[in-house]
Amino acid sequence: MPPQSQTSDLAQPTPRGKPPLARRTILQIIPELETGGAERTTVDIARALVQRGDRAIVLSEGGRLVGELKEVGADHIVFPAAAKAPWTILANAWRIARLIRREGVDIIHARSRAPAWSALIAARLTRIPFVTTYHGIYNQKSRLKALYNSVMARGDRVIANSHYTARLIRERHPFVADRINVIHRGSDLAAYDKGSINEERADCLRKAWGLASDTPVILNVARLTPWKGQRILIDALVQLKSAGNDQWTAVLAGSHQGREDYRADLEERIRTSGLFGKVRLVGHCDDVAAALALASVAVVASIEPEAFGRAAVEAQAAGVPVIVTDLGAAPETVLCPPDVPEDQRTGWRVPPGDAAALARTLGFVLGLGGTGRQLLAESARSHVHAHFSVEAMCTATLNVYDRLPGRSGSFKRTMQVDG
Repeated sequence: MPPQSQTSDLAQPTPRGKPPLARRTILQIIPELETGGAERTTVDIARALVQRGDRAIVLSEGGRLVGELKEVGADHIVFPAAAKAPWTILANAWRIARLIRREGVDIIHARSRAPAWSALIAARLTRIPFVTTYHGIYNQKSRLKALYNSVMARGDRVIANSHYTARLIRERHPFVADRINVIHRGSDLAAYDKGSINEERADCLRKAWGLASDTPVILNVARLTPWKGQRILIDALVQLKSAGNDQWTAVLAGSHQGREDYRADLEERIRTSGLFGKVRLVGHCDDVAAALALASVAVVASIEPEAFGRAAVEAQAAGVPVIVTDLGAAPETVLCPPDVPEDQRTGWRVPPGDAAALARTLGFVLGLGGTGRQLLAESARSHVHAHFSVEAMCTATLNVYDRLPGRSGSFKRTMQVDG
């Protein structure tokens, strides 16, 4: 969704005024609301704020999640939040500061680096708390890039989405060590239970993707980008087929997000490897729960560290055996020996970039019997429900907000009204 004019979007009144009994107004800023963990988290937190009587405002350039955001009762303002030019970042800061004063914003929460610089300046100008969430593993190969990344560690509170991410932040920015809160990414886990997926939803996807009802499905849900490892997965599937195991269809579900050359490369690799018809690039999937209901095994093939790994958590919630690469936060999301006993296994971890190991593990998992699958699913569901629910994430995040002072006197006053 293209942004509105940079001179008019904040000149218009917001959709609704601050409720008289609202405890606080929290402003979140993110480049877009298309798809991804940071975007989904933004909507989840907005919902939790509104449900408890707070006001939630989100600034972004728009996207497919805006409708859902408005449905939960939050306000969305179209804003050039993805802009990276220094002069635009400064202009955005002044505009955000005006919005903060006009709407009585108590806390600003930034979820990406470029808008975080604008948000930090605006927070300091208006003297309100500044919160950041480290959603990803940012490239940091130069001093200039380190400075650019450092804004995510300049929050009055810094939320890390895994212990792996928290360790990385401490290594890069030691000054923030005492202000880090680890809050794992939470998902609506009940939505992934196969009992909650009606046959019509699953059949709709099966027909759209041209899948036979009796053929095992290998599922990879990830945007099409090299570091997500789709090439490695295709190489592993070639080896799996060469070993005589070819009774499966692989579905790679994810948007190329403008990476036309990469998608074309994957298509060519599939064709020249003899996998045409066996491997399907199906684009973005809006119904991941239904996709998992069709899956026999889920694969996360990333060749660079995942800061968290939502796809692996959702597969476990659905009771689908999952194979992930052993780097980043994977040891937190997917348990396996030697870290835990075999009877506590929730999935498999393989070395990154190792197509042969991935092929061997795929062959083993596809051959699992019903009892083995059931025991694995029980362990996996227990693990993710204990640690990665959306309720736990929202509660922990709102607790972070509640420990911050907000605008001078505003929190005390609204608390008196509520009480």
